[in-house]
Amino acid sequence: MKLSVIIITKNEARHIGECIASVSFADEVIVVDSGSTDQTREIAESLGAKVTLADWPGFGPQKNRALDLAGAEWVLSIDADERVTPELAAEIQAELENPCAEAYKIPRLSNYAGRWIRHSGWWPDHVLRLFKRGTARFKDVAVHESVQTSAPVHTLRAHFLHYPYADLESHIVKLNHYSSVAAAMLHARGKKTSLPGVIGHAVWTFIRIYGIRRGFLDGKAGFLLAVMASIGSFFRYSKLHLLNKHNQQGD
Repeated sequence: MKLSVIIITKNEARHIGECIASVSFADEVIVVDSGSTDQTREIAESLGAKVTLADWPGFGPQKNRALDLAGAEWVLSIDADERVTPELAAEIQAELENPCAEAYKIPRLSNYAGRWIRHSGWWPDHVLRLFKRGTARFKDVAVHESVQTSAPVHTLRAHFLHYPYADLESHIVKLNHYSSVAAAMLHARGKKTSLPGVIGHAVWTFIRIYGIRRGFLDGKAGFLLAVMASIGSFFRYSKLHLLNKHNQQGD
């Protein structure tokens, strides 16, 4: 067995079918599901995936659980809202026939508000997702997990397709949730901020994405993306500020 694909899910019925179909070239597909109430598990199983039900310890630990279930020599980690293009599938298969490294970064092209985003800091968005089993693990964090490895890393040419948000409402829901988790992580590390700092972070985020990273070239979608990122920053640091104040009052 040469390639295991690992996916973590919860209520991904909208995406999981196309995701698994895009990796049909793999020797096995492993899905670790954290209690979906839609048809995620049934769809995955109907497409031949090995589905395991688990609680939710956070993104990093959950992906490591999936990694521990992989039985092939190589592992490809993919999110349910991502797709492997035919070009990427062909490149992965060719590379695994004669590997030049033990870990590979893959560019990712994301769709936002109906547009493929090629600026705003979203492209090429290299993510380390393909690696030889035993050479890498996911960082043990609740959000913003990444693959950690000391092995040589090569970058593939072909890309993932990424559909991160179904609509504006789902983006707002994710911003609210992720900002709470991120603020708690920052607070646990002893980070502090002030009200001017909260505002400064939000303003700088907009300037960085829309101006420095040329989000204006992505049209209306680029403007909306920069605004939402600024709001996410405001949420994160305002929640951190409130946690700081609560901690001071507790003292």
